[in-house]
Amino acid sequence: MFATLSDRLADTFKNLRGKGRLSEADIDATAREIRIALLEADVALPVVKEFVGAVKERARSEEVSGALNPGQQIIKIVHDELVTILGGETRRLRYAKSGPTVIMLAGLQGAGKTTLAAKLALWLKDQDKTPMLVAADLQRPNAVQQLQVNGERVGVPVFAPEPGNGTGDPVDVARASIEEAKRKLHDVVIIDTAGRLGVDETLMQQAADIRDAVRPDEVLFVVDAMIGQDAVTTAQAFLDGVGYDGVVLTKLDGDARGGAALSIRSITGKPVMFASSGEKMTDFDTFHPDRMASRILDMGDMLTLIEQAEKAFDSEQSMKAAEKLATKGGFTLEDFLQQMMQIRKLGSMTKIMGMLPGMGQFRDQLENFDEREIDRIQAIIQSMTPAERDNPKIIDGSRRARIAKGSGRQVSDVNQLVDRFFEARKMMEQMARGGGMPGMPGMPGLGGGKRAGARQQPQAKGKKGKKRVSGNPAKAAQQKAGAAASEKAANPFGNPDGAEVDYEKAAEQLNLPKDFSQFLK
Repeated sequence: MFATLSDRLADTFKNLRGKGRLSEADIDATAREIRIALLEADVALPVVKEFVGAVKERARSEEVSGALNPGQQIIKIVHDELVTILGGETRRLRYAKSGPTVIMLAGLQGAGKTTLAAKLALWLKDQDKTPMLVAADLQRPNAVQQLQVNGERVGVPVFAPEPGNGTGDPVDVARASIEEAKRKLHDVVIIDTAGRLGVDETLMQQAADIRDAVRPDEVLFVVDAMIGQDAVTTAQAFLDGVGYDGVVLTKLDGDARGGAALSIRSITGKPVMFASSGEKMTDFDTFHPDRMASRILDMGDMLTLIEQAEKAFDSEQSMKAAEKLATKGGFTLEDFLQQMMQIRKLGSMTKIMGMLPGMGQFRDQLENFDEREIDRIQAIIQSMTPAERDNPKIIDGSRRARIAKGSGRQVSDVNQLVDRFFEARKMMEQMARGGGMPGMPGMPGLGGGKRAGARQQPQAKGKKGKKRVSGNPAKAAQQKAGAAASEKAANPFGNPDGAEVDYEKAAEQLNLPKDFSQFLK
């Protein structure tokens, strides 16, 4: 969503490279480029003016660390100001001290409230809560059925006493849901309310009546991040008509310019609490202003990646894989397949790679990455026998043809996978043993090269350390004669058998001058 803004800011920072200090002209030119980038990203004009003014004021001061060059100073200032307009600190849910915590969702039709209700319920389940969904959207056709389907997908019960489709009183449903939650010992109640295509008096009155009936602990305004400046207008209208405690941004994975996310907090004063960025029920998480600012500036989001990895990865299985890597040849294709399946739980590879710092310059390659390639690799490995997965070295030509046929791939694909596996395993084993990256001579901790100081092994030797003998009789005789000559040359007294040498007798045979013999006694 912030791709355009990220690219424009990156280009702006490039112009500052190589400068020893920032002049007034540099600051003005940079501020102008930042202003254009924000306006193109559809950020509200008052927010742009405030943001650019703060950046210029701090850039002229001496508050930034002297250890940073001008480009780094500007990046740090922009990062800090982005964090500020995004909310500063992460806002957490407030839970009721007694009775169930009531969360009410409000927003326009099409913002994704019903889907988001199920995502929030699943997220709360992961927080060891026992949520219950309430179908209080009785206006939109099939809204109740949609919530029931989503509730079944995430394993959360749905309270739906009315069929909806224009019948029933949503206020009565919301009020009855609290008693139902108490009776069935649910500690969180999530109420999905109706929306409209636009802000109108009927919508506001209904939302206000539900709010007064259940007195929610949190009222969350759900807004589509792709609707641009209209998101800010709608957010302000709901704040004036109903009031809410926090904002939830949906469809952050869209291709819109994303200015709404940067504008809502500054215009309404209400924090963004959650963000939804995909169609899967797991594509939902707490909104962290500092992490979002880092993503916009292409600094990555390693903390979120680590948190998701901790949820998706089986720690015991990962430890076993690490132990196998420490043993030469212990890591098999079966282990590789299991690790790949765990990585898939994190989501798409494009999303994972996008969280790494500096990946903005590879955005085109990431967007063109074929996620089905992982399915093809999985098909090839699963077409192998257990023995072939444990010992890929036994996969000969006939086996590769059979595996290719079983997986619906070409033999070249099987060859490529096996070859890459051996190369990757070799590298990972070396890193696991502390050898660092292979092929990097002279670098501390990277090891692996011929000049790294390691003892070189003789090259032309067989399995038992003996030199290979040519199959050509003439060459074999030459090799034998050469070996004998080298052994004899290795001992200056021609004593290859290692017997004790009579040095006095050997000295007499040297025919030294008489006056020199005294030095041999």
